[in-house]
Amino acid sequence: MGDNSIEEQLGTDVVQEVLKSGTDLRQYSKQVEQELKEVESKSIQDYIKESQNIVSLHNQIAACDFILERMESMLLGFQSDLGSISSEILSLQRKSVSMSQQLHNRQAVRAQLSQFIGDIAVPPALISGILECAVTDKEFLAHLTDLNHKISFVKEQSYKDVKACQDVKEVVEQLKISAVTKIRAYMLEQISKFRKPMTNYQVPQNAMLKYKFYFEFTLANEREAAEEICREYVDTMGKIYFSYFKSYSSRLMKLQFEEQATKDDLMGIEDTGHKGLFHKSSLKQKNTVFTIGNRGEVLTSLLEADIIIPHSAQKGEKRHPYEALFRSEQYALVDNACREYLFICDFFMVRGNQALELFNRIMSETLNLLLKNLKTFVSSCYDSIALFLCMHLVLRYQLLCHKRAVPALDQYWDTMQAIIWHRFEYVFRLNIQSVKDCDPTKFSKETKPHYITRRYAEFSAAVVGISESFPDERVTRLLAQLLDEVECFVLRMAAIFPQRKEQLIFLINNYDMVLSILIERTRDSSKEMDSFREQLNSRSTEYVEEILSPYFGGVMQFVKEGESLVEKGQGDQLKKQESKSLALVQSFSSTWKKSLETLQEEVLKSFPSLVTGSTLLQLALTQLVQYYNRFSKLLTPNAKAQLTNIHHIMVEIKKYKTNF
Repeated sequence: MGDNSIEEQLGTDVVQEVLKSGTDLRQYSKQVEQELKEVESKSIQDYIKESQNIVSLHNQIAACDFILERMESMLLGFQSDLGSISSEILSLQRKSVSMSQQLHNRQAVRAQLSQFIGDIAVPPALISGILECAVTDKEFLAHLTDLNHKISFVKEQSYKDVKACQDVKEVVEQLKISAVTKIRAYMLEQISKFRKPMTNYQVPQNAMLKYKFYFEFTLANEREAAEEICREYVDTMGKIYFSYFKSYSSRLMKLQFEEQATKDDLMGIEDTGHKGLFHKSSLKQKNTVFTIGNRGEVLTSLLEADIIIPHSAQKGEKRHPYEALFRSEQYALVDNACREYLFICDFFMVRGNQALELFNRIMSETLNLLLKNLKTFVSSCYDSIALFLCMHLVLRYQLLCHKRAVPALDQYWDTMQAIIWHRFEYVFRLNIQSVKDCDPTKFSKETKPHYITRRYAEFSAAVVGISESFPDERVTRLLAQLLDEVECFVLRMAAIFPQRKEQLIFLINNYDMVLSILIERTRDSSKEMDSFREQLNSRSTEYVEEILSPYFGGVMQFVKEGESLVEKGQGDQLKKQESKSLALVQSFSSTWKKSLETLQEEVLKSFPSLVTGSTLLQLALTQLVQYYNRFSKLLTPNAKAQLTNIHHIMVEIKKYKTNF
């Protein structure tokens, strides 16, 4: 609130006080006026008394005003200076930001420009390195890498119309031509080394792989030169492989057994003395047609064994079956072809169909030669086991190629399979037909195993054993047809014997021989094995009945008739046959020991295999004991009392037990 407000407030208060007291305002006004004059008079007196101090105070105030005026002037000067400094600072700050940006831009430009100059400039060391260094020097490879980068860089910048490219383009082009010229000469020189006689071409191949960047450089910068190198390599290696395998196959086939199977060497055709494949004079020179022997080793231990060296084998006058020579030839192909395929993929930088096309250009003539050789062989081959072994060699070598990541020979393997299978099936069916056409009446009546059955056993065991790793439904069907024909032949052959016992002996001998060979040569149970086992068990049971009948036929007949009566509920009629049973008991008691001796002699003499004879004898004796027990149950007490104690019979039977 201001001074006027205070005075108004005081005046108001005084007026209110006067009104309350009832004082005369005029009188009061005079009184106040008088008091004011007195106060004024006193104030003047006081002022006069203090005049000296007031003058001094005035001087001091004037001095202070001057000082404050100077301070104000200084502060205004400071304020002006601070404003100027602030604007300078802002200006400097703007200049600093501008300079920083300029520095950053210049550094960025400098880095790019330095990189550009480094990429596009061709230093003297690069020129001398390309022109003077030998291709095999490490320095040349380093300079070539640098040159390749500059060629790519100049080409890239030329598309952007960079003027600096014109300064170095001619120099770079001349260096490129010089480098390609040297590389081409070197590569062609390396390829020419393959043509030298007795050369291990793996050595120049490895040398080429060390400098495979040379071909990459040539392919990128001078495609015609790269194609020339590739053509030269393909032509050279194609001729080398063809020449090698033509010579190797020719010399290898000279090591084959001189005597080969012919159309007269089929399963159902009889041995003919000096012409027969099983004649002793021929066994020294070749394996039999139907027995595998150790020929199957080509699929196991010999599969990846060293190849046969013809000249060394000729010195030792060693001969081989065809499948051994085929294995050596194909393994040599696998080894060379896999290495060649992997080399061209690595060196020529091709994959997929390009790699297959390049591989076929190199190997096609050689592969056609080997296929032609195979066709020549199979056209006159009647050795089914050799053909089947070759088929499985093809399967295993195809798998080996896949393990080495080489699919290039797949079509070749498939073609070989087709060629071999066609002939194998043809010869197999000839063998089946030969068994079917065989006339049993032309053979002598001998109960020992027949040679056709033995051939079948050896052949089927070989085929089944080989097929275990790679089952084939086509082979299974052929084996089933052959099995049917052999079983029919054995039955037709048995029919030429007049007595049933001789027929059974013949059948058992043949079935047992086939089964024993199959068990020995194969791991898993097969249809052939199951069929002959069933036939053997059936014929053995029938044979036991036949050989017991001459010695114990009365007892056996009495048992069968008596048990039939009991089943019909007519057991009482057995008492009426007591006299017959007593006669049988007396006859049995007087002859059983002699009969056992004769029985043993007859059984063991009828079977070449002691194991088979002993097994049948034990089966017969077991059957006899069973008949004897059943016989005793049908006897009357009187007849049973005269019967030989079963304990004595068992003691005697134990004497005939063998350790086979």
